[in-house]
Amino acid sequence: MTVVPKKALGQHFLVDENILGVIGRLAKLHADDVVLEVGPGLGILTRYLAERVQLVYAIEIDRALAEPLSTMAADQENVRLVFGDALRLDLGAFEPRPRKLVANLPYNIATPLVLETLEHVPSIERWCVMVQREVADRFFAVPRTKAYGAVSVLVQLSASKTGFHAVPPTVFRPRPRVDSALVAFTRTAGPRLAEVRPVVEAAFAHRRKMLANSVALTGLAPRARVEEALAAIGRPAQSRAEELAPSDFVALAEALT
Repeated sequence: MTVVPKKALGQHFLVDENILGVIGRLAKLHADDVVLEVGPGLGILTRYLAERVQLVYAIEIDRALAEPLSTMAADQENVRLVFGDALRLDLGAFEPRPRKLVANLPYNIATPLVLETLEHVPSIERWCVMVQREVADRFFAVPRTKAYGAVSVLVQLSASKTGFHAVPPTVFRPRPRVDSALVAFTRTAGPRLAEVRPVVEAAFAHRRKMLANSVALTGLAPRARVEEALAAIGRPAQSRAEELAPSDFVALAEALT
């Protein structure tokens, strides 16, 4: 059976097994790990994981992949195939609970899935994900850079980068027109994202405007109130979102409450 990758689903199947060792090293796999994989594709990474960990949840939205994945899983008793949209499933309800997310993430869900698992799947302690290079760069970008944005703030408030590996297009089928990267990070103690996220997203909603104006335009808080909150945390009223460090947004959210 020939499976044709679907552009609408952001599918680029992993076909080069040489990259698997890099994934294993960055993911720090252990025999007692329970791993969540989203977008298993043809199952190459799934099989690799299953041979090294206790249990793999393989979440796939494309039922056209049921046959190759079921064939692979038939030889691996510790693989649980789940067909559905990972962004709609209650991943935090899985038992036993996943401790790691290791995946070649479909391009179109990479960022929302990382944020979803950071915020709503507290059992996950480590991530090792294949994403577009520009997305990987955004996760841990520093203030006052082009890549720095809302996702940078939210990821850095919850996690610390532990590894990075550039990946060429040749490891995928079809070959993407962009470079990719493996990025690994671990959960750190931080604020509840639900309390900070509205302010962060409002601040970056109109990136070319001053932060106070951007927040006001979203309706989250009046401009004068935001300027007062900026002053309370020692920041000028004319500040732009990209000038604030992640910790500043925590203070700003508290000042606005």
